[in-house]
Amino acid sequence: MGTNVEQKAFTIVENGTIVTPRGFTAGGLHCGLKKTSRNDIGAIRCDVPATAAAVYTTNVFQAAPLKVTRESLSNGRLQAVIVNSGNANACTGQQGEEDAYAMRTAAARELGVAEEDVAVASTGVIGELLKMDAVHSGISGLPAHMGKEEEEAEHFSQAILTTDLVKKEACVAVEVNGKTITIAGAAKGSGMIHPNMATMLAFMTSDAVIGAEALQRLLRQATNHTFNMITVDGDTSTNDMLVAMSSGLAGNEELTVEHPDWKAFAAGFTYVCEVLAKAIARDGEGATKLVEVQVTGAVSDESAQAIAKTVIGSSLVKSAMFGADANWGRIIAAVGRAGQPVNPETVDIRLGDISVLAQSRPVVFDEEAALAYLQTDTVRIVVDLHHGKGTATAWGCDLTYDYVRINAAYRT
Repeated sequence: MGTNVEQKAFTIVENGTIVTPRGFTAGGLHCGLKKTSRNDIGAIRCDVPATAAAVYTTNVFQAAPLKVTRESLSNGRLQAVIVNSGNANACTGQQGEEDAYAMRTAAARELGVAEEDVAVASTGVIGELLKMDAVHSGISGLPAHMGKEEEEAEHFSQAILTTDLVKKEACVAVEVNGKTITIAGAAKGSGMIHPNMATMLAFMTSDAVIGAEALQRLLRQATNHTFNMITVDGDTSTNDMLVAMSSGLAGNEELTVEHPDWKAFAAGFTYVCEVLAKAIARDGEGATKLVEVQVTGAVSDESAQAIAKTVIGSSLVKSAMFGADANWGRIIAAVGRAGQPVNPETVDIRLGDISVLAQSRPVVFDEEAALAYLQTDTVRIVVDLHHGKGTATAWGCDLTYDYVRINAAYRT
């Protein structure tokens, strides 16, 4: 299944990582926050103060690290990010807030940057205080584990994972003013994923010269079409955060929306977001397949987004995908309850290339062919409303027995 982003504007960097853009180093290690031996603390550092932007969860219960990061980012600049997994430091009161500030202070000291230029992120179990002895030990050991090689980037990517089965990375190169600009990203997310800034934790780096306002605007636009269009289970986390940093070391003319290469840069940036978002959806807890919902013919793009999100978030649709059941009734029911203008006489539905509904009437189709298609690891549901020109795409996964098993014993 391809991407929705025009790829002629950029080049995919094979084996590119979060440290491929000029000026960035990263690393990670195990400090004891997780019960396993997997890495659980990591950092990204820029050689210079970087232009930065972020978007955050819309959950009203926001974890302490988000408050600290918002404060650090108030001037549109960051030089480092410190992140831990295994503990969300959410709903932990005043002590949790003090611990988040202590993480920022320790990271600034060990990484040699200004305290106000450090972002803090956490992910894991909610409602438990951080083991700060382990955190301080991990932060003090990070400088020796950081670098620009693929191995160090791998250690960082592993340090941010919780129930994830795989790391999520993407990297592209874009030509701006004849100079090669690199954009990279790393993310974590597998459960507690639902459209509404559902990025979980994601970090992007670039070496482009770009202003904070332009970067923030682009980040929000890209997020709305990618991370905000995925769901795994309908739950929005307390800790979701997407941070982007750009070192400016490529030396291009400053990128603005008026720049002749802005569209190319924006396309590459959005592509990285889309790859990470789809990787999160594919790696949903217990998932066996990626499910893509394409809606066309809506009265507006916003209406199409709402319908696509409703379909991809339907537990009945997700269950049907797990069972490889071509039950289009689940899909049409989700379309009808999305709260958007729909002509009930003009809807078409396809499963891949297999038509199952035309003009809101059943179509005789090959059940065996549909079963075979739905048993693949990537399934596309296409809904054409024939009611306008609005389009949107959302991504999710199937709902399996393993999802219940994983979340029934998350704390234990």
